[in-house]
Amino acid sequence: MSTADPAAHLMNTYGRLPMTVSHGQGVYVWDTSGRKYVDALAGIAVNTLGHNHPRLVPALQDQVSKIMHSCNYYHIPLQQQLADKLVELSGMSNVFFCNSGLEANEAALKMARKFGHGKGIDKPEIVVYDKAFHGRSIATLSATGNEKIQQGFGPLVEGFIRVPMNDIAAIEKATAHNPNVVAVFFEAIQGEGGINPMSADYLRAVRKLCDERDWLLMIDEVQCGIGRTGQWFAHQWAGIQADVMPLAKGLGSGVPIGAVVAGPKAAGIFQPGNHGTTFGGNPLAMRAGVETIRIMEEDGLLNHAAKVGAHLHAALVRDIGSLPGVIDIRGQGLMIGIELNRSCGGLMQRALDAGLLISVTADKVIRLVLPLIITEKEADEVVALLAPLVRQWLAETAPAA
Repeated sequence: MSTADPAAHLMNTYGRLPMTVSHGQGVYVWDTSGRKYVDALAGIAVNTLGHNHPRLVPALQDQVSKIMHSCNYYHIPLQQQLADKLVELSGMSNVFFCNSGLEANEAALKMARKFGHGKGIDKPEIVVYDKAFHGRSIATLSATGNEKIQQGFGPLVEGFIRVPMNDIAAIEKATAHNPNVVAVFFEAIQGEGGINPMSADYLRAVRKLCDERDWLLMIDEVQCGIGRTGQWFAHQWAGIQADVMPLAKGLGSGVPIGAVVAGPKAAGIFQPGNHGTTFGGNPLAMRAGVETIRIMEEDGLLNHAAKVGAHLHAALVRDIGSLPGVIDIRGQGLMIGIELNRSCGGLMQRALDAGLLISVTADKVIRLVLPLIITEKEADEVVALLAPLVRQWLAETAPAA
């Protein structure tokens, strides 16, 4: 049955822009009319290796021809292979595989509660943060620090204590004399909240606090992990290690995947029957993860992300950093936020019209989360397209009241 609206039978959950992607190559995509765009969004930090990567695609085709899914009643060797690599890269102990960042974060919250119950705490509480985003299930939504997206879904899950970022005195005050606290949960760099990094000093201070109080340090690396900042995981810049680390997005370069990596303190929390998934750890997703990391290592993409990210950041600072209305240009590696002093959601459409895919998050922050394969020349192309749009937007709009 044909209809005038191609999305007529889809739930109205997304404010989509008027463009339909046909295909991609490298850091570029084309729409169904044949128009070319620079992809500075990478499917929201998912397409680590860009589009149609010449070594990833044949590997996935090979896997599809063998087996895509069995189930977790049986051994899946690719799970062990990917788990071995994630343990090696993180210095942690073991891994549970799922299908998304939300699922990974949900599993982390269950681990924290079970950890607490194991210590005799009947109502465990978890410290979470202002502006955080951990997903849209009821539990992860409750952990998220955004009242706008929580509206209409109450009652939320209890057991969360909310604190501001980068303020160790605030977390000490909020948890004082509370024996029910079991974990601290945050993004090393907040993504949806506006590309807000935790400082290295703060990360080290929270690690110390968790050690002193026997809490789990749970670091959500769903958006900022998998090499995006120039380290495998963004918290590694602070020289610390998490107890629980949810991953997803870039781990599969476009194939849905999630993982929860546990350190020694958390490695034994889940036992048979405590958690599970039908699709998690399926052979296709595992092959995508194995090949993504293999290609990243072979091509030196961590150093590349750090180098090109620094080049892009410097170019943005040079071209638009001093404009009245630009508050900050921040982030690390190929995860960059440009904060304006006004709402700028309309820039997504203007960028699309100019041939550039970007995101605006937290109302005022232009988010760039680019494929890790992007070259300095291609990064310059992003700046050349984006800078005049920012200048024009600032000239035509008023600052927030």
